[in-house]
Amino acid sequence: MYKVAGPSEYLAITGLFIDDVKLAKKKYVYPFQKCVKFDISPVNYEFNVQAMSAEKLPFVLPAVFTIGPRVDDHDSLMLYAKLVSSHDRHSNHVNDLVMGVIEGETRVLAASMTMDEIFRGTKQFKQQVFDQVQLELNQFGLHIYNANVKQLVDVPGHEYFSYLGQKTQMEAANQAKVDVSEAKMKGAIGAKEREGLTLQNAAKVDAESKIMATRRQGEGNKEEIRIETEVQIYKNQRDAEVEQANAELTKKKAMWSQSARMAEVEAHKAVSIREAALQMEVEKQNALTMTEKLRAQDLSKANIEYDIQVQETNTKLYAKQKAAEAVLFEAQKKAEAQKASADADLYARQRAAEAELYSKLKEAEGMTALAQAQAFSVGNLLKQVGGNYSSLRDYLMIYNGTYKDVAQLNSDAVRGLQPKINIWTGAPGNGVGEGSSNGGGSGGALKEIAGLYGMLPPLLQTVNDQTGMRPPSWLATLPTDYSTN
Repeated sequence: MYKVAGPSEYLAITGLFIDDVKLAKKKYVYPFQKCVKFDISPVNYEFNVQAMSAEKLPFVLPAVFTIGPRVDDHDSLMLYAKLVSSHDRHSNHVNDLVMGVIEGETRVLAASMTMDEIFRGTKQFKQQVFDQVQLELNQFGLHIYNANVKQLVDVPGHEYFSYLGQKTQMEAANQAKVDVSEAKMKGAIGAKEREGLTLQNAAKVDAESKIMATRRQGEGNKEEIRIETEVQIYKNQRDAEVEQANAELTKKKAMWSQSARMAEVEAHKAVSIREAALQMEVEKQNALTMTEKLRAQDLSKANIEYDIQVQETNTKLYAKQKAAEAVLFEAQKKAEAQKASADADLYARQRAAEAELYSKLKEAEGMTALAQAQAFSVGNLLKQVGGNYSSLRDYLMIYNGTYKDVAQLNSDAVRGLQPKINIWTGAPGNGVGEGSSNGGGSGGALKEIAGLYGMLPPLLQTVNDQTGMRPPSWLATLPTDYSTN
């Protein structure tokens, strides 16, 4: 069934294919779906909240709240839809909910304020009630559009506001009586003060009047002389202005006469110019008539010749177009052949590049595997020597022939210098004997072994002097003192 909501209504749909609640203005409602129509227009809630102040004085707070859902917030509208989906908003459920929130927040706020604070700060009290109630109504998707808190009213049996009003009236009446007495006293004193001031001011005014009369008489004489002088000056100025006006009038009369004569001459010449212009127009029309006549005679001949030339030109143009189309077709075929050749060449290069890339990738994988194997081997060796880096370094140098290479480089360097060096092939007194630099002497196999061991200490000492590296303790120790002859 097709459901449509009113201008101030929404549809709340639940059921099949809907996880929670879906809001819409118009919608098809399928089987196994439930649709509830709810109104979103605000509603007035009128309450008489009974509260108690901090002095334990009860009072009644009449209030009217205009409350409705927040239509500009989808989440708030969803909360309100869930609230009224099973209860009408005019039902006791929604009314009790709003009433409970307003009464609870009003009582809590009133309990923290004295009666005087509530009575004197009605605007502030209203705003605080509004804020606290709105905070609680947010969880139901409701919004306070207007809140009107009326005058506080006494609870029957507790006439606090009545007595407060009577107190205020009595205080006002007593204050009025005091004000009337003070006004009478001030009036009597003021009357006497006014009489004395009147006599003093009268004497003062008489003295000042005599002085003012004398001063006014002198100023009157001065003013009379000044006025007579100004009248004479004004008369002279007016005579001069009259003479100047007469002179200007004479000049203007002469200019007007000259302008009238020039206008007559210009009018006569304008008539002559107009006659000449009209005659020129007549001559132009005659010339145009003759031209059109000659043009009509020659036009037929020109049209025939033009048609013949157009036919010949079209024939030549058609031939040239066919030739151009043939050349264009041949060029297109050549271009297609070149494109096919280029595509084949590009494909071959792409395959070659892919093969080279595959080879490089495999080579990189081999190098990576080799590096990983070397790292694994070095790690095992370091573990075997108990984590001693110096022992591992010495082992790797011996294994890779580093000492041999260093000895070879040193011997090549020394050979280039061609020094004369005697090397001990055996320790003195060991019975092996002494050899020379040319390898002379005899002693059999033991002599060769003795020569090898005798050459090892100088070699290790040379490596230590040049690189700072000492041989491992299990191989040999450097002598503290040895001699060369």
